[in-house]
Amino acid sequence: MPDPRFFSVAGPFTVAELAARTGAEIAGAGERDRVITDVAPLESAGPEHITFLDNRKYLAAFRFTRAGCAIVHPDLAGDAPAGVTLLLTKTPYRGYALAAQAFYPEPAFAPGVAVSAVVDPSARLGEGCRIEHNSVIGARAELGRRCRIGANAVIGEACVLGDDVRVGANASLSHCIIGARVQLYPGVCIGQDGFGFTLDPEGYVKVPQLGRVIVGDDVEIGANSTIDRGAGPDTVIGAGSMIDNLVQIGHNVQMGRGCVLVALSGVSGSTRLGDYVMIGGQAGLAGHLAIGSGARIAAQAGVMRDVAPGEQVVGAPAVPSREFFRQVAALKRLAAKKGN
Repeated sequence: MPDPRFFSVAGPFTVAELAARTGAEIAGAGERDRVITDVAPLESAGPEHITFLDNRKYLAAFRFTRAGCAIVHPDLAGDAPAGVTLLLTKTPYRGYALAAQAFYPEPAFAPGVAVSAVVDPSARLGEGCRIEHNSVIGARAELGRRCRIGANAVIGEACVLGDDVRVGANASLSHCIIGARVQLYPGVCIGQDGFGFTLDPEGYVKVPQLGRVIVGDDVEIGANSTIDRGAGPDTVIGAGSMIDNLVQIGHNVQMGRGCVLVALSGVSGSTRLGDYVMIGGQAGLAGHLAIGSGARIAAQAGVMRDVAPGEQVVGAPAVPSREFFRQVAALKRLAAKKGN
């Protein structure tokens, strides 16, 4: 269960209230008025808890859970032990997320500016902002309502943040326009110079980076991730995208809506991603590529060519997944023959 030193639980809620919040259906003659006080995993849940099953891998644990309520797909309802009230939905993990949000809503914070913070007189702070210790708000910066800027964070000159933006400790922002409800985790760096230079017999000649970073609404950017500003065109992160920790996005990259980039992945400059592209951990994309909407790039893939919409690629150099696994099978057969 969540440690009460760090997490404050809300509620309790009845099963009927949780069903309404999650959009799930109470199975049969389930106990609508049963009181639930918290969320818990299948193995440790008790009669006062709500749990969930989303992966058949944990079916055995589900069959022995002592939870009072469980969110589960209708096809697996028959595996529930006696006494568990079921909330049926085709998306159990989403249902659990909404239930957990009910018990653990975003903590409220008191607005105000810490005495050690430095806010330039020309900066504009929206109503209800909180500026924490040792943070810096640069000249002409504009913060929307209810923004929270963590300790030691730097919001550079003329940056614009929408409403309800959260900036983690030690983050650094420059040359950027950030949408509403964006979450930037600790150590994020946005808007620094892109990796731009040209070759010369006498050494490298730096190319001025004259663009910005534009981040859409409802984006999350994980801890210590970096997004370079454009060289002339802007670097753009589409609305609703989810970027994990330690991700690198180069200058002029254009990302569509709802993209997912997993930890340690990197996108080189001027590559364009359509909507809902998914990139696995440690994958690397070369520059100036076009990645179509809905494409999926496997973990540790090395992408050196364009990827069509909806295509799934694996390996380095990345190839369509079916081709990759045919190659693997062929190598196994060859190794078996040599072994004989």
